[in-house]
This record gives sequence, structure tokens and C-alpha cells, in this order.
Amino acid sequence: MLVTFKSKAAAKVLMVGEHAKPILDLLHKELPLGVITAAETGEAISTLEAEIAHRRAQTQAAEKLRHDIKTLHHEDDEDDDDDEGKNKDPVHVDFATRVYPLLEMLRAAKKSGDDVLWGV
Repeated sequence: MLVTFKSKAAAKVLMVGEHAKPILDLLHKELPLGVITAAETGEAISTLEAEIAHRRAQTQAAEKLRHDIKTLHHEDDEDDDDDEGKNKDPVHVDFATRVYPLLEMLRAAKKSGDDVLWGV
């Protein structure tokens, strides 16, 4: 399912439903259709920015832990940084990157006093 967010304040934002759902869950909104009113945009922006900060802190803590564990187990192994012949994991798109276009739409909608709609 493709979700199209619309507002008079900004260009449309398209998002795959499985990526839009967690964002809308944070905002206590539902698929397949809904609205974030102009009056709700400020709170929606704050909620999404707080979630971005929370997830970044979690990611940094996890990366530090992985680094510390790797350092403990591989202190003498200099070849671990050479990944040239190994398969790479798929690129992970973090929450901040995924939510950015919608967050910008919400900021524009707040500034102009417009609603953000989807499924209509």
C-alpha cells in the first residue's frame, strides 16, 4: 500500500504503508486515511523530533557497545577492517531519513495553518 500525504502547504509526500504506519502510530493516527489538523501540527512535529532524538541515542549506544565488544575480541586481529571480499548488508534507512519529508511538510503546514491529509 502506498500512502500519499497531502497539504496545501507543500508538495505531496509518498510513503510505503509499512513505513508510514509506525510514524502514524506515534501520532495516534490510523491508516488508510486521516488528517493532522493545523492545530495538531506543532505536537506532531515535537513527537517526531523526540522520536528521532531517542532513536539516534539508541543507535549511538548500540554502535559503541558493538565497537567495545569487537575491540575486546579482536585486539590483535588487524585484518577485520578489510571487508572488500565480504557480502555487504542491505543499506538501512534510519527513522530520521524516512520521516524527514513528512516532518518538513508538517513544518510548512504549521507555518501556513494548513492540514495534512492522507488517503483522500
